[in-house]
Amino acid sequence: METDEEARAIARGVIDLQVCAHCGFVFNAAFDPDKLAYGSRYDNTQDCSPTFAAYASSLATEVRRSAPSAATIVELGCGKGAFIRGLIEASPMWLGLGFDPSYEGDAVVCDGRLRFERRFFDAQATIDDVDIVICRHVIEHVPRPVAMLTALRAALERSPRAQLYFETPCVEWIFRNRVVWDVFYEHCSYFSTSSLSYAFAAAGFSVQAVRHVFEGQYLWLVATPARQSQEPPVHSGEPPQAREFARDFRSIVGRWRAAAASAGARGGVAAWGAGAKGVTLANLIDPDQTLMDCLIDLNPRKQGRFVPGTGHPIVSPQVAAQRGVRTALLMNPNYRDENETLIKAANLPIRFVS
Repeated sequence: METDEEARAIARGVIDLQVCAHCGFVFNAAFDPDKLAYGSRYDNTQDCSPTFAAYASSLATEVRRSAPSAATIVELGCGKGAFIRGLIEASPMWLGLGFDPSYEGDAVVCDGRLRFERRFFDAQATIDDVDIVICRHVIEHVPRPVAMLTALRAALERSPRAQLYFETPCVEWIFRNRVVWDVFYEHCSYFSTSSLSYAFAAAGFSVQAVRHVFEGQYLWLVATPARQSQEPPVHSGEPPQAREFARDFRSIVGRWRAAAASAGARGGVAAWGAGAKGVTLANLIDPDQTLMDCLIDLNPRKQGRFVPGTGHPIVSPQVAAQRGVRTALLMNPNYRDENETLIKAANLPIRFVS
């Protein structure tokens, strides 16, 4: 948000997680899509991180290996377009189409081989003769995921050999590790390996594989349109540790509040990362800005702005150190080595708590 006043006045909603005992799907029963606005200021890109960039590059390599030399690729929810643009730029005979209302930039790039539509994919979209469909970190934002997948299956009726690649957070990892800051309003749908397979089978797809990626935090599904209808796989019930997560939620929030308060005795405290995890942590443990001075983010598009809900300023690591920050709460252990290297190289007096 542009100002702290605007940030504190943000619309709020209720999160009421429930689980389907039949398929294991976890969802926010109180979700209201009208509260959300996916505009140009909704920035969920992570390309400022070398760690995440290397991970995304490994996914792109997998996609290229399975694709024909002259392929047509569609990305649903392409964000600012970095992933699909990288694929098209590296593959001179590929054509691409990206859908996302938050996309910024020219509608046609890569010498006309890649175009973008600033809207959601829906049943009216035309995507004939498609070889590859990519959808990364989108399906968890969809309140009726099987309906979305069914619309996609209908759109691919004339693309029977299309290969689908879907990526989404793993709810089993969230529950097992008690990651309370990985539950936020935009994510109204949460999947396990089995419930994700169930959803695709119910929509008319044949699932080739579902595996854990990014140190277990995400699921990566590969599927194709099914040639004939099939029964979804039998599921054993709710994801493991769902009830324990619910039981422990408030005590975990309390422990993080205590950790931030204790760290404050050594100097200023910040959360590292002003993405969804950091924004959620700030709202959970420090809604009144009494424990944390700021949030640190490497994305220059976020620096100088303010955290929705709390109004914490978002700053660079260097500015955080100048503000007296001496402790950073690390939201994601996957970035610890990268961030410690950055802090050491810049000679900043900041230590991490994770």
